[in-house]
Amino acid sequence: MKKLVINGMEYGPLAHMHAATQMMVDDVLWYHRVGGIACIDKVTLTGPPSQYQPSSTAQGAGNRVTFAAYTFVPRSLKDGEKSPLIVLPHGGVHSNFSSMASNVIRELVEQGYVVVAPEYRGSTGYGKEFYELIDYGGLESEDTYESRNFMVDNCDSVDSERVGIMGWSHGGMHTLFNIFNHPEDYQAAHASVPVSDVVARMGYKSQGYRDLFEAGYHVGKSANDDYANYKRRSPAWNVPEYKPGVHPPLLVHSTENDQDVNVLEVEHMVKSLKSMNWVFDHKIYPPTPGAHGFSRLDDRFSKGVRGEIYEFLAKHLDPPGENPVKRYIGTPNPLTP
Repeated sequence: MKKLVINGMEYGPLAHMHAATQMMVDDVLWYHRVGGIACIDKVTLTGPPSQYQPSSTAQGAGNRVTFAAYTFVPRSLKDGEKSPLIVLPHGGVHSNFSSMASNVIRELVEQGYVVVAPEYRGSTGYGKEFYELIDYGGLESEDTYESRNFMVDNCDSVDSERVGIMGWSHGGMHTLFNIFNHPEDYQAAHASVPVSDVVARMGYKSQGYRDLFEAGYHVGKSANDDYANYKRRSPAWNVPEYKPGVHPPLLVHSTENDQDVNVLEVEHMVKSLKSMNWVFDHKIYPPTPGAHGFSRLDDRFSKGVRGEIYEFLAKHLDPPGENPVKRYIGTPNPLTP
């Protein structure tokens, strides 16, 4: 039996049970790490119907996909007070929203943001069937959009006119597709080291990575055999024309020594945005500690980068609290002479 790959590691037949158990433990850690400042919940909602419909007349055909999302509401909010929302999709081809992101959640909550983190189709810890619903660069990004809509419709603390989205890597790809497809529903966006060109990605990644896409339950073919399908899953190849007053302010970050998302992908995205007359901010850092995770660490430099991100978001979303890492902005990169 061919082994499954979850979070870059190979497991045997018990892979999904292992992932579910790991998630239950990690869910407890969330309460320990941020429960003191946030009301935490794990809600259930729905996204578009599955892309896999064997028969239009089968029982349940056309039903929407059910998935979970973590929500974090600041305990500091007063009854009736409205606060901005941050939509925070996780990264990874098959992964989930783990407590490793607790530093970012803590910093966002301290500023007064309500946060929703969707466990979109293909995420791990929810069984084989959900794992195989993966639609990288496709309907999964609509799951993220539905998490935004869920919070606007169901959380009284959310101000629907102050909604931002941010993500790293695959989450950065979700950020881009969300503002491309639903530009009027977000007021600010940040994409850090975003996967931008899946066609190019298939060229420089290993066959093991390509197997995740060539699996029969996913794309099912290689980029060489189905170029158009991989192209439609690539933000850099699908940038819409910029419409002033419609598309939200965007900040894009990358680093030259990224070992996961090669900087050439982000450079392609930047060129595509410029060709469609987008007004946006971007910064490609010289080689940085942490490389792909350079703005998610807990050192002074990484906090300084996040400080820049929070300053950008705050300018457009006006959170009630202060930027907790503002003092680190401008911390020198220890790898830069």
